[in-house]
Amino acid sequence: MSERMFETVQSTLADTGVRTITLNRPESLNAMNRQLIDDVALAFDHANADCETRVIIFTGAGRAFCAGDDRKAHVHPSCEEEARALVQAIQRATHAITFGEKPVVGAINGWAVGGGFEWAINCDFPIWATSAKGFFPEVSLNLFVTGAVTSLLPAMVGLHKAREMLMFGDKYTAAELLASGVAWKVVADDQLISEAQRVAQKLADMPILSVRAMKRVLNTVAHTDLNRAMALETEATVEGFMDPKTTQLLSAF
Repeated sequence: MSERMFETVQSTLADTGVRTITLNRPESLNAMNRQLIDDVALAFDHANADCETRVIIFTGAGRAFCAGDDRKAHVHPSCEEEARALVQAIQRATHAITFGEKPVVGAINGWAVGGGFEWAINCDFPIWATSAKGFFPEVSLNLFVTGAVTSLLPAMVGLHKAREMLMFGDKYTAAELLASGVAWKVVADDQLISEAQRVAQKLADMPILSVRAMKRVLNTVAHTDLNRAMALETEATVEGFMDPKTTQLLSAF
């Protein structure tokens, strides 16, 4: 077993070819600061380039998968260039997860909020713990979603349900997300990692070329246009960041 440490992310490769990428800011429920966003992109880029890695498990340390934006560490962009750089960093992480050639098994524990919910949706096989919950607060904060969810989510749940989830910001249980098609599986909390490892190993034991080709073709064909979705999301999110009302709403959240 080999391990690679980033500042906020741990990446561990087992002898079986299964690599586990763990968000590692448990004291803040793995909330997203700029370092975490950059480290996720780097960790997935490294895993996708590593010839020993066959499958990736994506999870969070502690009591949550990812609690969304770190309100305590949040520095609101002072200009459009800063806003765009931040949003593009988030989209780079999405691209590494979604378009990376290795299949990704999500082990979603605790809260998955905002960008964390997006990362859960980016996984190829998202397994949720029974107690896990997710929601999108962005619209209520005068912001917009990223992570290609404007393409991925409607394909999973239908357009009406996607509107509900993205606009109203309601909180959803793992059971509700399973029923709507967002979660692939729901398992008991104490079985989450073992089930993710079982699924990952099943994938790792399959022929590499066909598994990677299937991920690539499905993500290219099954969704409208992920790159276009991310480009439009980026513009809408930058616009939200530049509105002074957003700062007030974020401070009060």
